[in-house]
Amino acid sequence: MSTTDFFPPLVDDPSDFGAVAAANACSDVFAMGGRVVLALNVSAFPERMPEQAVAAILSAAAEVVVVATPFAGLDETVRANAPALAGKLVVSAVIPLRVADGEISVLDVAEGSAAQLVATRLPQSRVAAAFHNVSAVHLRDLERQLDEDIPVAADSEADRGIVVGLCADLGARGVGVGPLRLARYLEGFTAVLLTLNKLNRTQTGIRFTGLP
Repeated sequence: MSTTDFFPPLVDDPSDFGAVAAANACSDVFAMGGRVVLALNVSAFPERMPEQAVAAILSAAAEVVVVATPFAGLDETVRANAPALAGKLVVSAVIPLRVADGEISVLDVAEGSAAQLVATRLPQSRVAAAFHNVSAVHLRDLERQLDEDIPVAADSEADRGIVVGLCADLGARGVGVGPLRLARYLEGFTAVLLTLNKLNRTQTGIRFTGLP
């Protein structure tokens, strides 16, 4: 099930309003006997409204925020939203892909990976890396049972557990693979999967064997 709701401000503080609006939206799902898996902010604000206030409203609802922007805009995006993301778990799904002459590869990132770039720009946030290797086509099909694994990298075992839980909510098995420094390999392997997809006209994924 899905629902869309617009909720007018009832309080003056932007963060409080964001949390209240999110609670109101979730209550609609709960009332129908559902479970909240994901949320998409749909908003309309006056042009004169400060960007920081808008960012505070949109980020207040979530303790876990997934960043999925194109790599070219990643640095600017996280810098601009650093205050609103402080204290939150930020999951990078960004892949520094390069496509040239029909060949798919990964750009070199000075920090080591897109996820590590995020961690550098957000020193007051916790950062994880996940969702690089699962097909966007499969994620959009809400009726599909995901049969691939989603590798999760984060320096904290607790944060890896949180993201693994999110994977379970999506119907997939999340697998904590270790610290954030391994994110470069998760991001890079996406180029392999995309090339396989291109060669075989399919949607491939990862499956780990030998795990409990």
